[in-house]
Amino acid sequence: MIAIQTGDVDIGKLVNEAKQRGTGAIVVFDGIVRDDDIREMELEAYEEVALPELEKIATGAKKTYNLLSVDIIHRIGRLAIGENILIIVVSAGHRKQAYEGSRYIIETIKAGVPIWKKELTKDGGRWVPGEHQHGCGAGK
Repeated sequence: MIAIQTGDVDIGKLVNEAKQRGTGAIVVFDGIVRDDDIREMELEAYEEVALPELEKIATGAKKTYNLLSVDIIHRIGRLAIGENILIIVVSAGHRKQAYEGSRYIIETIKAGVPIWKKELTKDGGRWVPGEHQHGCGAGK
């Protein structure tokens, strides 16, 4: 499953679905809203571009790291401290492939997918500068 959505994710279901013939390792990345002196976080995505980019990243990771399955679910909207933001579940025949594939996916998402985060504080809000080349959403 590759998705951008407002609703939360059933991580256990994704893990169970990733267990297929030949699976020897499953790696789960769960990025959550951390308490950095904020009240909540607002996430926006340019979905028409971001979704195909996530698909491309998943396809590339499968091929490069010999992954059996890849799930990437990125949430958007307002999220409270402790809520899931990004879930990545990968399965592979061996742990090294699964770890390396998962790491490649998160780093590639951070570098180039148009998704922006705004931290909402008691004094207002601030856009989080991204690692990508397409701006931080400050003009939105």
